[in-house]
Amino acid sequence: MADVRTDGDAINFDFSVPLVIIGSGACGLVAGLTAMSKGIEAVVLERDDTPRGSTFMSSGFVPAAGTRFQRAAGVEDSAARMTDDILRKNHNEADPAIVTALTEASGEVIEWLADEHQIPFELVEGFLYPGHTRMRMHCTPRRTGEELMSCLLNAAEKAELPILTEARVTTLHVDDNRRVRGISYQRRDGSIEQLGCNTLLLACNGFGGNPELLARHIPQMEDALYFGHQGNQGEAVLWGDALDASLKDLGSCQGHGSVAWPHQTLISWAVMMQGGIQLNRDGKRFSNEHGGYSEQAAKVLAQPDQIAFNVYDARIHEQCLQFEDYQNAQTAGAIKIFESLDALADGLDLPHNAVLDTFESMQELQESGEPDQFGRQFMAEQKLTAPYYVIRVTGALFHTQGGLEVTTDGRVLDTEGHPLPNLFAAGGAARGVSGSGDSGYLSGNGLLSAVVMGALAGRGAARAIASTAI
Repeated sequence: MADVRTDGDAINFDFSVPLVIIGSGACGLVAGLTAMSKGIEAVVLERDDTPRGSTFMSSGFVPAAGTRFQRAAGVEDSAARMTDDILRKNHNEADPAIVTALTEASGEVIEWLADEHQIPFELVEGFLYPGHTRMRMHCTPRRTGEELMSCLLNAAEKAELPILTEARVTTLHVDDNRRVRGISYQRRDGSIEQLGCNTLLLACNGFGGNPELLARHIPQMEDALYFGHQGNQGEAVLWGDALDASLKDLGSCQGHGSVAWPHQTLISWAVMMQGGIQLNRDGKRFSNEHGGYSEQAAKVLAQPDQIAFNVYDARIHEQCLQFEDYQNAQTAGAIKIFESLDALADGLDLPHNAVLDTFESMQELQESGEPDQFGRQFMAEQKLTAPYYVIRVTGALFHTQGGLEVTTDGRVLDTEGHPLPNLFAAGGAARGVSGSGDSGYLSGNGLLSAVVMGALAGRGAARAIASTAI
């Protein structure tokens, strides 16, 4: 239920807070921490009993350029280079002003979170994610979204940022000028409470958990495994539509072509970037595995039984053990080991000749240096050798990337390009930087929009509130 009522001037709210933030994932928490650092009182409302959101289910990697973590590792990077990488991947379909704002603020926000809020960021080294020309993924030591959320919640507690859980916002109360005067939220027992505000910031992610909106805007992923948070019901889109806000790139999404099946554990794309391949039930490769993992979801889903087999070796296995999700997959029994290609074909019930032909072709390409029919090049140092490791995977939808059109400080725009009086949005609630489909997603775009745009929107909301108090 997502309702907008023009009764904002008629309600006498018992309580009022300068800034109300809807959603307590990384975006909402960073926005709240930022606003409080500017002296603005804020409260975060969360529909669940425990703050988790999409961040909890992610790998927790935040891309940033020009950080001291990069410099310590000898990585030379810049906001301009990161901007070029993002725009190249999304085919120049995203708003370049937003992309530039995010990349220019990314390093500063990561270091602020590390210094002021003790988020133990470190740089992911050893390989590049698809589309990135520099190592710029920043993560916490366990390399999970769960740990990142835990760190942010600890920071919120230390900063005394109020988080009200089991508070599902149902209604925005606005005046005749579309200024949000307050909100109504439903408690666990069904009771309704109301809260007034000076400014509202939407950090409630996208609509991946709403089958109706998914069928309307991203029908190709309608039947895919949804590997996101079920709370992503699209309230921001629905509220925005009712307020005549501009909605952009609603067909954009982040998929992933490597979720262990039926174990439903994310398998890092590092498997592919270090030399792994994907085979279908016919024993054949069907794509360039060094493309993006987002668009790979649809390619895997197009294979027989909607599955593929990640095939790699002990070298890659050892490297992937640094990822907790991979360790979980191993514990769950998702990883199978075969001593030869014949044993692999037998164990997976794949055509022997097709498997052998695939590996012979790869060896020929490694020797010649020529790309294959999909455009992938095979480097000799990444040659796969026995024993072979295999994980059965499927494609999945992680989260949507379209949403409310915003300015560089998070203000929501209407269909005529004018900012709404006091409505801000960031993260999955706002239009992302992945273009219009599934192929424009560059690794980390989701948390870039959540963490960095959360900070920018928090600053913007704080400035707006401060200006009305003068």
